[in-house]
Amino acid sequence: MPSRRNAVGRLAAAVAATLALTAALHVPGASAATPDAGAVEGGWNDFSCEPSPEHPRPVVLVHGTFANSADNWFALAPHLVERGYCVFALDYGRVPGVPLFHGVGPVAASARELSAYVERVLKATGATEVDLVGHSQGATMPRHYVQFLGGAAEVGAFVGIAPPNDGLRPGGVDALLDLFPRARQVFDGTVPALADLRAGSEFMERLNAGGDTVPGVRYTVIATRHDQVVTPHTSSFLEGPNVHNVLVQDLCPLDVSEHLAVGTVDRVTFHEVTNALDPEHATPTTCFS
Repeated sequence: MPSRRNAVGRLAAAVAATLALTAALHVPGASAATPDAGAVEGGWNDFSCEPSPEHPRPVVLVHGTFANSADNWFALAPHLVERGYCVFALDYGRVPGVPLFHGVGPVAASARELSAYVERVLKATGATEVDLVGHSQGATMPRHYVQFLGGAAEVGAFVGIAPPNDGLRPGGVDALLDLFPRARQVFDGTVPALADLRAGSEFMERLNAGGDTVPGVRYTVIATRHDQVVTPHTSSFLEGPNVHNVLVQDLCPLDVSEHLAVGTVDRVTFHEVTNALDPEHATPTTCFS
């Protein structure tokens, strides 16, 4: 067990260092434009992309708390582009005076940003629906959009990676702050998104009051046993007839991905995301996916 914990720690440190480097390269006041401009070169956030008959729904990627569209999706976005998808990723949830972090504003307001972004994607591509893939807050915030802002009519598949669907406990909040350099110092505990996402908050109570899902949307939730932010990891899972819950370690017992890694670099997760987006052509997911 010590060797596994050490491996998890090393992986978390490596991912955190990558995210810190990405954040350091962001120019204050230009973060929303910078990822769009650079991402087009990699084939994503290309608003001239025309969905293919094989993949008629564009994929919208929704980052997590303290992250952004570039650092959260630097690996998954090109993975999906290579497989023929039109892929888009927004930045949301800014607060004034904080240039390096996204996903920190009130969650309901972020859901309205997502709704507007989806409308932009639908208009540009001519599609009638999108598929959503989100990580952490980005896999819980869209539930507000789907349930309360008309998203049920605009979303085909919704794939959530390590979402805090039952809310964050105090230890999970602390773990999340520790994963992102400067987050604790910058915000000093005053982050609207974290207040909304805490277990028992008014936002979480309203979100879960009417059930976990809505008809017409296919839900997939991917969780990791080594999640130190969403605890217990089973609190990520949803209940409903249209839900497929996946534990990464059921597919690959050796996978040591924690909260950050499972949403940014984990190949088992990538394979399950691809299966969820195209279930008719799904293939078995293993440690060697």
